[in-house]
Amino acid sequence: MLTTALPAAAQEAHDVVNEANNPLTPKITINLQDYYIPSFVETPGDPEANQFLLRGLIPSDMFGLPQLLRFTLPVAMSPDVPSGYVTGLGDLTLIDLFVLPKAGDMTFAAGPVLVIPTATDEQLGSGKWQAGAAEVVVAPQRWGMLGGLLTYQISFAGVDDREDVNLLTFQPIVNVNLSDGWYLRSSAIWNFNLESGNSYIPVGAGVGKVFQLDKGVTMNAFVEPQYTVWHDGPGAPRWQIFAGVNFQFPIGR
Repeated sequence: MLTTALPAAAQEAHDVVNEANNPLTPKITINLQDYYIPSFVETPGDPEANQFLLRGLIPSDMFGLPQLLRFTLPVAMSPDVPSGYVTGLGDLTLIDLFVLPKAGDMTFAAGPVLVIPTATDEQLGSGKWQAGAAEVVVAPQRWGMLGGLLTYQISFAGVDDREDVNLLTFQPIVNVNLSDGWYLRSSAIWNFNLESGNSYIPVGAGVGKVFQLDKGVTMNAFVEPQYTVWHDGPGAPRWQIFAGVNFQFPIGR
């Protein structure tokens, strides 16, 4: 009995880690995340930048369909040549994902994207209203999790003299579970600017740990250095450090 119980307990622990890292887990979620960029490609003066992200997820069953409303509000420090640096709010991004019935162990979701130009300085945002679509697929494994997030957004209104937005991003997600809530992770976002052509592909390799707190609350802390392995055009991060603390709250019944 002990021999069979131990693997079951280990699998249950892996399931907890997978749920904490699954972007489609239907729990109220608050993410406090940060990108620190110490160096850019082909940028004079070797500037640095930082972007703190307040992210969240709110599940609902509006219209009888399971939905996940995701929001992201950046607070950024960006180079402002030649005066130095500027700090303030960036553009607010809203994604409403409709979760489809499972296909085996895989979960799919898709929905509209809306970007609102809330930036407090032109260096921190596009100055454009944007709309588009997002698709997510997640496939939990016994050893971890595989997934991907694809988004496309294009500008349709805003400041006339600002560059139009035509952006495609892809975020591959790979997690390998260890023991005691620890896991390895890779989740760098590939950016393809279809308007200017300036694009880049980073690859990340980090570590995280999931903690189970009181009243069913889960805390997930991680750090993930990311290095740009391919770029086309100037301005891409040469490398960056992605770190954060995520909290998931169970929904009362």
